Order: sequence, then structure tokens, then C-alpha cells
Amino acid sequence: MSRRRRPLGPEEEALWDAVARTAKPMHAPVVKRKPKDAPAPLPQPATQPAPAHRIAPFRLGEKPGTPKPNPAPPSALQMDAKAFGKLTRGKLAPESRIDLHGMTLAEAHPELIRFILNAHGKGLRLVLVITGKGKPGMDTSVMPRRTGILRQQLPHWLRQQPLASAILQVTEAHLRHGGHGAFYVYLRRSR
Repeated sequence: MSRRRRPLGPEEEALWDAVARTAKPMHAPVVKRKPKDAPAPLPQPATQPAPAHRIAPFRLGEKPGTPKPNPAPPSALQMDAKAFGKLTRGKLAPESRIDLHGMTLAEAHPELIRFILNAHGKGLRLVLVITGKGKPGMDTSVMPRRTGILRQQLPHWLRQQPLASAILQVTEAHLRHGGHGAFYVYLRRSR
């Protein structure tokens, strides 16, 4: 059953207007009610400019002042759409692969650089980099550890020089080639 609202009387409306003028809005009103005698609108506070000493955005592990590469967003398609469709469906077979399982960051990074640059020098177009998914489970140690550190670090390595100039597209591998634990790296044509 809906309840019908009765119109406000003149005394009630005057009381409501007096209360409404003293109230401070919490947020922008959803529906504005047009009173008979509308009070002057409240001045909006001016936005202050950002301070000049604001810290520039950064990522963990970045050295301050180093120029950042300007990679295309992950969703941007750099390669041929037809070939990319075949790639995401797992129809293109990688021409070479490297497995970084069990390596530390210090071991994996130089191996990855050597592998990608050699593959690019040989004229290969599609290679598979297997990082693994990382160890699952609860982290009960005092200092938290990240799982899948190679998987997390790989995209950063591929966007840095000397590899960035050799790579056209990076995409997560299809299930038949490793799924979440591997990446397709589509290389540029060697000149």
C-alpha cells in the first residue's frame, strides 16, 4: 500500500525553508526541490592547484630519474589481427621456447635477454617464455613473499631495453602452451 503525501501548509513550508538554509549538503543532491523563495546558491570552494613539490608516480624497483619507456597499453594490438586471433586460440605454434622454472631473478633476466635477442637475430617471429604460475599456498612467514615473481617481473623486463626494440606483442599463452604460466612473445621482423 502506498502512502499519499499531503501538500505542505504555508507555516510548514516556511519552517522547512529555514531548516534547509542552515543544512550543509553531504554530497550533490540527487533531486533538487525548487522552493518558492530560493535562497542564493552557496559559493563552491575553489580547487587549489597541485603543489609543485608533488612526487612523480613510480613503480617499485625503478631508479629515480630514469626515463620510462612509453609502451603501448596491454590492450593495444600491435600485430596483424588475423595472426593475433590464431595466436590467442593456440593455432600458431611457437618456433622456440625457454623455461625459466626454478631460476632466480638474477639468473632468469640474463637468460631471457640472451634468448630473445638470439631468436630475433635468427628471424624467428613467435617464441614461448615459460615462467610458471608461482607456488600456491598460505604465506605464514613474518615477511610476506610474493608468489610467481618471474611471472610478475617478465612484462617489465620485456618493456625495457634491449628487448623492447625487438618485441612487437606480448600475450598470455593459450592453455595448450602453458596458459597462465607462460607468455607468447611475438617478435618484430629483423632488418
